Amino acid sequence: MTRTFRLTRSIIIVMMTGLLLVSGFLIANASPNAPVPMIPENFSSLADTVSPAIVHIRVEKTVKTGGPAMNPFGMNPFGNNNPFKDHSEKFFGPNGRPEFKQPGLGSGFVIDKNGYVVTNNHVVEGADKIKVVLKDEREYDAKIVGRDPVTDIALLKVDAKESLPTVALGSSDNLKVGEWVMAIGSPFGLDNTVTAGIVSAKGRVIGSGPYDDYIQTDASINPGNSGGPLLNMKGEVVGINTMIIAGGQGIGFAIPIDMAEKVIKQLKQNGEVTRGWFGVSVQDVKGDLAEYYGAKGQTGVLVAAVTPGDPAEKAGIKAQDIITEVNGKKMTSSRDLTTLVAGLGVGDKAEVKVLRDGETKTLEVEIGKRPLTLAAAGDKQQENDGEYGFQVSELTPEMAERYNLGNANGIIVVVVQAGSKADKAGIEEGDLILEVNHGSVDSVTQFKKLLDQNKKGAGIKLLVKRMNAGLMVIHLA
Repeated sequence: MTRTFRLTRSIIIVMMTGLLLVSGFLIANASPNAPVPMIPENFSSLADTVSPAIVHIRVEKTVKTGGPAMNPFGMNPFGNNNPFKDHSEKFFGPNGRPEFKQPGLGSGFVIDKNGYVVTNNHVVEGADKIKVVLKDEREYDAKIVGRDPVTDIALLKVDAKESLPTVALGSSDNLKVGEWVMAIGSPFGLDNTVTAGIVSAKGRVIGSGPYDDYIQTDASINPGNSGGPLLNMKGEVVGINTMIIAGGQGIGFAIPIDMAEKVIKQLKQNGEVTRGWFGVSVQDVKGDLAEYYGAKGQTGVLVAAVTPGDPAEKAGIKAQDIITEVNGKKMTSSRDLTTLVAGLGVGDKAEVKVLRDGETKTLEVEIGKRPLTLAAAGDKQQENDGEYGFQVSELTPEMAERYNLGNANGIIVVVVQAGSKADKAGIEEGDLILEVNHGSVDSVTQFKKLLDQNKKGAGIKLLVKRMNAGLMVIHLA
């Protein structure tokens, strides 16, 4: 009996000790100083609070096919008295090109009671009609205030007679890896879908553009979530859900709200985004490269090329300089430089420290305006659409990485107009042009010169390298 009592008492003591330990753990983690709650009790109250400000976005785009319909010879056998004219124009458009309405969908969130809505640029780009639908099924026509394709952010405006529910913006800089987050959106058109997970990583560079700085999360994100918010446990927006990896599970990416907020502010004020510009192509200095340039153990970015006539060249920066600091901030990666310069105002003066031949030099750069696309970076760095209907640009390290081109030489195709000569010839965005009629190409200026020299001859043959396809010859003209 006594033995049984002692055993029971021991069990009680152990249980009480365990409860105290668990209670102490919970209390410690419930203290005001705890940065991240371990496990949220539920997400219901959070979802109820913020979901009225999350919207479903429906868009409609007019898509045309590449050539005349029903008449491959481009002639009208009925002359001007075509009895099928009205019927054909209804379905094929006035130029006889088949067209149809392509629906699309996405998500967004209201940031201002007067009707400003944030979403992704790719959700609304090229849209003829945009509808914004709230959780309570109120529906509004929306207009685009401004778009920024570089960061994939768009700002919409709806004319609502009454105040709209809004969601607060938080801080992505204060977000910690492992912290709980929640996504709300319309995946596959399923309105107000709530998913939850954690922050898997921050500062992800995935080759989508010069300002890659994504939050990675395992909160389920699917097509239709684009433009919707990623929220912290306070109900604040910390990111804009933007991208997933095809075939991946639990790998989604969101634009940090601290970056997005600056873009949104400019879109609201000006309808466009103005960014600072140096006019350099840079790459990280690592390993043998750092040793070769005498920068081992130092941080900095290597200047691979300088655009003639742009701010960096005017300030005296040269190719193979290593930029170590800008305005007192150390540069540890090319992304650091790109992001910092983009945030500077046009006309501002920046103090730049460079390492050249083992010596540190301090130069002053007057910030220029970043062109809307890299292909627009001065006429010495671009060939516009012209008669062929495509644009090319100098190959930057970021582009080489994005299109898996390695350390290739040449110029890259950045835009191809639908239905143009280039499009019909088979040129695609991302093609690396190596030669024109056996003449090597290593700059946009040289490419333009070779085009001009050969366009009056028998034709233009381009030797191009294409990702996952290798070398091929394209007959341009």
